[in-house]
Amino acid sequence: MFKRFLQSLFSKFLSGVEKVGNALPHPATLFAIFALLALLFSGLGHWLGWSAVHPGTEEVVEPVNLISRDGLHRIILHTVENFTSFAPLGVVLVAMLGIGIAEGSGLISAAIRALVLSSPRRLLTFVIVFAGILSNIASDVGYVLLIPLAGSIFLALGRHPIAGVAAAFAGVSGGYSANLVLGSIDPLLAGLSQEAARIVDPQYSVNATANYYFMMASSVFIAVGGTWITERIVVPRLGKYESEGESEELERISPVEKKGLIGAFITFLIFAGLILWGTVPEDGILRGPEGGLLRSPIIEGIITVIFVLFGATGLVYGIITKKFTNDSQVMKGMSETMKSLSMYIVLVFFAAQFVAYFKWSNLGMILAITGAKSLMATNLGIIPLMILFVVFAAMINMLMGSASAKWAILAPIFIPMFMFMGYSPELSQVVYRIGDSVTNIISPMMSFFALIIAFIQKYDSKAGIGTVISTMLPYTIVFFLMWVLLLVFWIVMGLPLGPDAGLYYSM
Repeated sequence: MFKRFLQSLFSKFLSGVEKVGNALPHPATLFAIFALLALLFSGLGHWLGWSAVHPGTEEVVEPVNLISRDGLHRIILHTVENFTSFAPLGVVLVAMLGIGIAEGSGLISAAIRALVLSSPRRLLTFVIVFAGILSNIASDVGYVLLIPLAGSIFLALGRHPIAGVAAAFAGVSGGYSANLVLGSIDPLLAGLSQEAARIVDPQYSVNATANYYFMMASSVFIAVGGTWITERIVVPRLGKYESEGESEELERISPVEKKGLIGAFITFLIFAGLILWGTVPEDGILRGPEGGLLRSPIIEGIITVIFVLFGATGLVYGIITKKFTNDSQVMKGMSETMKSLSMYIVLVFFAAQFVAYFKWSNLGMILAITGAKSLMATNLGIIPLMILFVVFAAMINMLMGSASAKWAILAPIFIPMFMFMGYSPELSQVVYRIGDSVTNIISPMMSFFALIIAFIQKYDSKAGIGTVISTMLPYTIVFFLMWVLLLVFWIVMGLPLGPDAGLYYSM
């Protein structure tokens, strides 16, 4: 009776979340609303005399009224500049141009199939989860390729296909912020973090590599945890799959695809060798002005590296497989990727205006100083505070799916706040990424959630939202616990989160 009551209560909760989430406007509309609210509150704060004392300079910070003659002129004159100078815009577009060549050539698709299909059967679940984590370097390829492929692989091996779908989904979405290499999300979030950090420190720079060390370690933890959950919880719970149809044939890597992969791998080795040649010697051409590596062009210009690496390997693969027979086909691959970013560009326009208005108004600074003082008064300490922030980000993710959209809203508030408390923007960003990832797989607001339902309904026509959430909830719980423990270990040991990215910030 009590178990049935809890199930009913949980079902009602999920229905409520779904209704609230469906009632929210489009993320771009939300940013337009937030931009208008920033203008209104700038005037309200000015008239009410809001203020705060900057703990570093002892200066009194007051709101700047943007609903005024000068404010109106500033808005009109800087709208285009706000958009074109918005940090995440350029880095994402440049990175995706290179990734577009690799996707258009078929390199990424072939590489994932080769990785999964060449693995020993006993390691297959681990490889699927791990491949899902790696797939995040290339936009949404994991969702549209790996997840349905994993179901087909499990079915072909006589295992429950929904378990394969769940394992891949856990890697692609639950492990969204973990990876061995930088993906498109890294420069995107770093750009937003940098904009927020400059509310406090106008010269502060956040690199795309800001969380690289932590996320590289996370990829191993998430892959192992995802494998354990699949084999110990999901597979036994699903039981034996009774199929009315025949097992599906997997598309093997063709001889020409193998040649293409070998060519792409050789290109990668040459590229890696050139980078080592330019960075290992003390007078290497790719080192910084004073011979340093952390502030070198190879680190600060990592977006160019991503563009050239994916572009070169994709080009070689496409030429060998005859996917690219002329330059027009290469340009088409790049343009197709740009088409997929059209909605992102619309969203960025409104997000850029909101961030600019919020910064101009000094509201972010005042909120940060006030919030930091309140949090410091609680004496929570860094570990409890960061765990609370993980939980907060995870809860917000249940109502709003876009990682960048949420961070564009939260970063201008929490990064300055934590900076005043002595914590780095890189730490704020990594804590947010943990919370944003762990509930991706149970959030009906996640943009690909409906697609996952469709994949599962292929094997169970009665499946719905509850099927997906009940299957993926164990991953959320275990990923949360593992990632929090890893975060605590990182903080206690005082390890850097990435190259030149520490845990603390000094005013």
